[in-house]
Amino acid sequence: MRIHLRQATHLASSLLLAAGLGVFSDSTQAKGPASGKPTRSSLRSASHGKRSSRKSKPRDRGQKAPTPERITEIQLALAKSGSYTGTANGKWDDATVEAMKKFQESHGLTPTGKLDARSLQQLGLGSPIAGVAPPLPSTTTSKLTPPSTQAVQRRN
Repeated sequence: MRIHLRQATHLASSLLLAAGLGVFSDSTQAKGPASGKPTRSSLRSASHGKRSSRKSKPRDRGQKAPTPERITEIQLALAKSGSYTGTANGKWDDATVEAMKKFQESHGLTPTGKLDARSLQQLGLGSPIAGVAPPLPSTTTSKLTPPSTQAVQRRN
């Protein structure tokens, strides 16, 4: 009997699919002992492959509010520039917002009264490259992702 490659591949994949379906149908139909308690295998299939039943705390997203110490530092920098006349109390109050707007306007920034990278940079409290240009690609290599073309060109 002569089987062509295409037919053999089709037959093998059909057998693997049938075997896989058989394995999954057995695990979803697993029942506990006569006492009605679930078995480990039924619990495992019910958790849909999760490693543990403990819930991890959600990841914090977005920018965090500055600490009172950082706000005091910003207020002192605003006072040094002549924009803030109050006492540094570590609270982001209306006087601080107005001082920030005044500072931003006098330095050619959009006067929003909110903290941003350029305002902190102008106050002397931020990164010297913050808000100026996009971040440079990493020069380190990762086992998970291929190196970027720029990094490869830089090495050559």
